[in-house]
Amino acid sequence: MATEVVMPQMGESITEGTLTKWLKKPGDTVQRDEPLFEISTDKVDAEIPSPVAGTLEEIKVAEGSTVSINTVVCTVADGSAAAAPAKAAEAAPASAAAAPVAAAAPAATPAAAPAVPGTDVVMPQMGESITEGTITKWLKKVGDTVQRDEPIFEISTDKVDAEIPSPVAGTLTEIKVPEGTTVQINTVVAVIGGGAAAPVAAAAPVAAAAPAAPAPVAAPAAAAAVAGEAPRSSPLVRKIAKENNVDLAQVPGTGASGRITKTDILQHLEGGAKPAAAAPAVAAPAAAPAKPAAAVSQPLPGELVPMSKMRAIIAQRMVESKRTSPHVHTVFKVDMTRIVKLREKEKNKYEQRNGVKLTYMPFITRAAIVALKKHPVVNATVQGDAVLYNRNINIGIAVALDWGLIVPVIKQTEEKNFLGVARSIVDLAERARSKKLAPDEVAGGTFTLTNSGIFGEQFGTPIINQPQVAILGIGGLNREPAVVIDKDGQESLAIRSIQRFTLGFDHRIVDGADAGKFMTDFKAHLENWNEDIG
Repeated sequence: MATEVVMPQMGESITEGTLTKWLKKPGDTVQRDEPLFEISTDKVDAEIPSPVAGTLEEIKVAEGSTVSINTVVCTVADGSAAAAPAKAAEAAPASAAAAPVAAAAPAATPAAAPAVPGTDVVMPQMGESITEGTITKWLKKVGDTVQRDEPIFEISTDKVDAEIPSPVAGTLTEIKVPEGTTVQINTVVAVIGGGAAAPVAAAAPVAAAAPAAPAPVAAPAAAAAVAGEAPRSSPLVRKIAKENNVDLAQVPGTGASGRITKTDILQHLEGGAKPAAAAPAVAAPAAAPAKPAAAVSQPLPGELVPMSKMRAIIAQRMVESKRTSPHVHTVFKVDMTRIVKLREKEKNKYEQRNGVKLTYMPFITRAAIVALKKHPVVNATVQGDAVLYNRNINIGIAVALDWGLIVPVIKQTEEKNFLGVARSIVDLAERARSKKLAPDEVAGGTFTLTNSGIFGEQFGTPIINQPQVAILGIGGLNREPAVVIDKDGQESLAIRSIQRFTLGFDHRIVDGADAGKFMTDFKAHLENWNEDIG
């Protein structure tokens, strides 16, 4: 019996790995926990051990290939079952080498007989709780040539919209699921490649004995143009390079074995590096129509438009939340004058120093973190008839998109300082709008912030993001007259920067007193700000 060995997940946010080196070859005996192959990700290089003892039966992924986590990379046969086949396999090449002419005759018959199977493309699982997805758009049509990791279709789930890359290079030979269809995870949605095997042995029996093995490997290299010379990089890096017309050969890589990381290419772009001289003439005409394609068309008056999958799921979740939680809302006015003055004074120097704009969101987020530490019931989640008082403070921040709403999550915010929070907010928002979020980055939230005040409203009454028990709505920031009390207790009118914040809470878990205490501490941290902003 053979055991499948998969590309492991080397961290919560890691979705792929590059197999940099095989430490064993087919037919080799391996012990349990003996290193089988080496991998490289943007965060770590590691040797991956065999999960069982036996014989390395088949290598499914070549060195240098980047594959998603849980992809089967090889099989290890049980020691007793694999012993005989392994020896037979070793004997065959030896006899072929000794008498190539004689060996070619029996080999010719099976070489032309089998058909080359196509590669199934399946609906991926975009998160632990995701069981289905909707194909919203095919980016390729039957007959199109695709490269490995090139996006071939778009999907929508209740957590994220994403472009799904091709697992292999080849020709899209079949589309099994049309646009707009919702299917379960692991459903085959398309086939790449397939057909009759190339008649290598039949053409030249004697000469074909040697080149027969490398022939299939050479074909994909020709499709990749400069694949033999291309530097190592992730699919995300290659996509960024393609969108910005960047020759990756011009980008220095700081990762393992010179691999180009996301940071490398972003720094290259920020540095104003120019693409290869010949590239603009070829790429410019193709790039021009790409922008309108990404825009969301506006409905015409009187037009009946079906809900998108994301819109329909948002509607379902909102109704479920209102039905599940008895919502109560409390509104607090906060004097943000101190924060406004600090931001105006520091924003230019802050951006030059840290490479990120100084907005109001990290101030608000940090104040929420401080208050959540003091009032863990507001950071709780409901699990059936039990309440989980979460160890970490994972804050979701709602991001408005042209096609809906998404809530990326900043994990373990209690361990981040002001600058760490500021950078995380900008990074997640940018990747949310460009459909580059990983599934785990929209899951696991314990408390949510939603900023509708940017549209000018005074305050709102937001709906709780289940299974959380509270959500903080951020109102508009306005200049208003207010009564000010000085240190001697004297009252006067002054123009102040006032912002209203609404805490929506689940009255099954959070009492009014809990909500009031939380908001009092939240307000006090903002009005008496003395935290270092970095």
